[in-house]
Amino acid sequence: MALFVAEHEHPADRCPAGNPQMAPFLLQILSNENAKKHGLTIQADAVASGKHHLYVVLEGPSEAAVRQYLAPFAQAGTLNVLPASHCEEVVARGRC
Repeated sequence: MALFVAEHEHPADRCPAGNPQMAPFLLQILSNENAKKHGLTIQADAVASGKHHLYVVLEGPSEAAVRQYLAPFAQAGTLNVLPASHCEEVVARGRC
């Protein structure tokens, strides 16, 4: 499985965390059970405090699979999916 970092950002006035219908739906998307149904494993997620910027580190078969899984976040703002490596791999190959 490949490693990916997904970044989602949305405007403060469209923050889904404050939407009573959308917030539970987004938490359901980010559940480990739901990720497994899509062949993905969530390693970590975090929201930068006060920045409306979500980061998700996950493993999966392809960038397309990650994009499809996180597509609902793209409806609320931007979604970037980046191939990534663990630090040990970067050091072993001697470059980022």
